[in-house]
Amino acid sequence: MERMNVVIVGGAGGLGSATARMMARRGAAGIAIIDTSREHADRVVSDLNDLGCQAIALSGDATMAKPAHGLFGDAVKRFGRVHSMVNCAGLYPRKPILEITDDEWTASFDVNVRCTHNMMAAAVEHMRAEGDGGRIVNISSVDAFKPHPKNAHYAAMKAAVTSLTKSFALEFAPEQILINSVAPAGIATDKAKAAGFVPELAAQTPLGRAAEPDDIAEMIVFLASSRNTYTTGENVIVGGGYVMH
Repeated sequence: MERMNVVIVGGAGGLGSATARMMARRGAAGIAIIDTSREHADRVVSDLNDLGCQAIALSGDATMAKPAHGLFGDAVKRFGRVHSMVNCAGLYPRKPILEITDDEWTASFDVNVRCTHNMMAAAVEHMRAEGDGGRIVNISSVDAFKPHPKNAHYAAMKAAVTSLTKSFALEFAPEQILINSVAPAGIATDKAKAAGFVPELAAQTPLGRAAEPDDIAEMIVFLASSRNTYTTGENVIVGGGYVMH
């Protein structure tokens, strides 16, 4: 990550903030944290600056194309060149499959899919103009690969993220823009702990524990870094054996 500038969408908490801190510790020059919560983004930025990284917080609605491009453009104005982007924003709802409302379908699509598309489009335009490639990592989920009637709309959207990643990767591979997704199993984030999900998540994996944010961040950082020279269009499952359980 040395001397690289990165945009992390949804970087103010959980997996996003863990990824940002790991990148800063490994030499990232600049990190832009994009999140709907400016307060939480500012806290992460303060930590990143303490680690010697030049970090900025940006807040806005990336579910719409024009604001999304504007947010990415603000990062470019600050850093001049963005080498990598991580799409970590997500909405994780649980609802019985026959009770999901139209509004809940729309919200899940907007945050989990349309935001990912909009930010990828903005990043690709910038990376193409620079002419020397780039890296994008999207966050999918193991839920995309097994039946999940308790959160079917979330699982469906993460399957869409996996497909969208592959389509972008194929389109822009000739320009050396490497685009991949990472599919975590359940992560012991602060939100998961507060919701009481961690014992359930641990029971779902052969390893017998939920993932720590850094377990997943390791793969994200690799795919977003200059060490990744030949991996594109892949979905990497980091699930503690979840999909074989």
